Amino acid sequence: MRAAWYAKNGAAAEVLTVGEQPIVEPGAGEVQVKLALSGINPSDVKSRQGSRPVRAGIIIPHSDGAGVIAAVGSGVDPARIGERVWIWNGQYNRPYGTAAEYITLPADQAVHLPDATSFEAGACMGIPGLTAYRAVELAEIGANDSVLVIGGTSGVGFYAAQMARARGARVISTVGSAAKAQMMRDAGFDDIILYKTESVADRVRTLTDGAGVNAIIDMDFSTSAGLVDQGVLAPHGRFVCYGSNVRDAVPLNFGAWMPRSISLHFFLVYELDAKARRRTVDGLNALLEANVLQHVVQPAYALEEIVAAHEAVERGAVLGNAVLDVARDR
Repeated sequence: MRAAWYAKNGAAAEVLTVGEQPIVEPGAGEVQVKLALSGINPSDVKSRQGSRPVRAGIIIPHSDGAGVIAAVGSGVDPARIGERVWIWNGQYNRPYGTAAEYITLPADQAVHLPDATSFEAGACMGIPGLTAYRAVELAEIGANDSVLVIGGTSGVGFYAAQMARARGARVISTVGSAAKAQMMRDAGFDDIILYKTESVADRVRTLTDGAGVNAIIDMDFSTSAGLVDQGVLAPHGRFVCYGSNVRDAVPLNFGAWMPRSISLHFFLVYELDAKARRRTVDGLNALLEANVLQHVVQPAYALEEIVAAHEAVERGAVLGNAVLDVARDR
């Protein structure tokens, strides 16, 4: 099968290779998926750069993807052959991810993809979709609540904004450019903050008449934690965080958090417990079945263009999500 891989960590142009790799046959409880699209997330790029060091052998990158089940192992219903599916944790704690024509993995990691949902969208569910769903769940967002989504046009942020809106919440989002602001407006969001040119705290206080938002969904704790000090989060508010550009100590002003009963929730989508995983997978698929979500997926890169794709994700040059077309004829 055609696949992309790296044998050591480093820059995309220096370590990524495209060529032939063997297809892995499914064992007990496993399925083999013929992939159509492979999703590329910032975490995939960081893994290749070195956040998850290569210990031995090769890594076929990417945890997300979508395609059709081609074969099943013992203990898996043969009726699943031909089923459209999306993938989660394809390359988490495993060497072979979705940047290939085929992937073999445990059957429950290949989730039924509703007929009306494209493979392009399906390839963005594993990390962006599940992270967004869990973030909104932890934020306890309900009707008439308000939420600040940091990075509203990111893969996660765009889905989180839509899911919060579907629950009846008012959504305020930060974006980094006029093009990204227009993407949010096109999706029906009006409360947009260009964080590079205006004060996020001032704008949130203005938009909420000084009350602050009920929840913050945050992609970079190192730059957003200070918003609580500035009155952005209302008393009894929930701060939900799924990432940080600073991996070590991040200052937190206890005196600003404790008296207002602010709660802080960290989570890693790769490590959801079984109950949370089942709830998020089922809840996300229900939204797909109901056709609630809009999807912004950039035109697919060919497998041979994986270096350019990784570099675009690194630069933050992708609106929405980036994918590889692993089934495209050479």
